[in-house]
Amino acid sequence: MRNIESSRITAALKELCVNANYFLGDDVVNSLKLAVESEESPLGREILGQILENSEIAKNEKMPLCQDTGLTAVFVEMGEDAHVEGGNIEQAIQEGIRQGYAEGYLRKSIVEDPLRRKNTGDNTPGVISTMIVPGDKIKITILPKGGGSENMSAIKMLKPSDGEDGVKNFIVETIRIAGGNPCPPIIVGVGIGGSFDKCAYLAKKALLRKVGSAHADPYYADMEKELIEKINNIGIGPQGLGGRTTALAVHIETHPCHIASLPVAVNTQCHSARHKEIVI
Repeated sequence: MRNIESSRITAALKELCVNANYFLGDDVVNSLKLAVESEESPLGREILGQILENSEIAKNEKMPLCQDTGLTAVFVEMGEDAHVEGGNIEQAIQEGIRQGYAEGYLRKSIVEDPLRRKNTGDNTPGVISTMIVPGDKIKITILPKGGGSENMSAIKMLKPSDGEDGVKNFIVETIRIAGGNPCPPIIVGVGIGGSFDKCAYLAKKALLRKVGSAHADPYYADMEKELIEKINNIGIGPQGLGGRTTALAVHIETHPCHIASLPVAVNTQCHSARHKEIVI
């Protein structure tokens, strides 16, 4: 058993919150640069250039990539031989979010009740998903999730008879309906299988993959290629103003499911596809 001080977790979360909101990942930047070269719309190319310029300003000036610094989604892979001492791991994570959003001058966007709408004032609580894994380390990944892209997400309980075509049609239609609202170019996270809640979790976790990375299963890798082609043929384009660069990637994650079920979830992520991780 390996002991890990809760204060280390708090300090790590604080740093992750700031870095994720200031610095766009190289995979996203490189994907945007490739999109500039392939985009057919002059206006679309100009918008993509502005997005890249924005990322440079945020990095150099150490300021948020977007005014919506999001709800903090936290993915924890907890080693079964790791033990947190000196405090509760969830409390340590929430305290790290609180400190990071205060010291990083990041917008506080969380309300304490979904209907009465009073702001908590510190961007907590974040939404934490925990998985127990082998080993004595703790891996923490944060995904600041803006409201615009999150609001365009969808879930549907398809019938098994709807099959592959039903899944594809639902995904493409979800993006068509979303239009420019999630601030394209977007990353499309897709969860297929599991249960109502599991497929939504998979769709969000899919956004953590390196942009443009292929699924390990060739069947789903081919589906990802087909879907991004279909989505980019819709013509929504950068910021919804027309063009072929509606999505930078489609990432699919799957899980076994009940014989009578075919759950599918789509979680959209804006071009400020922010996530950072640390292993403690």
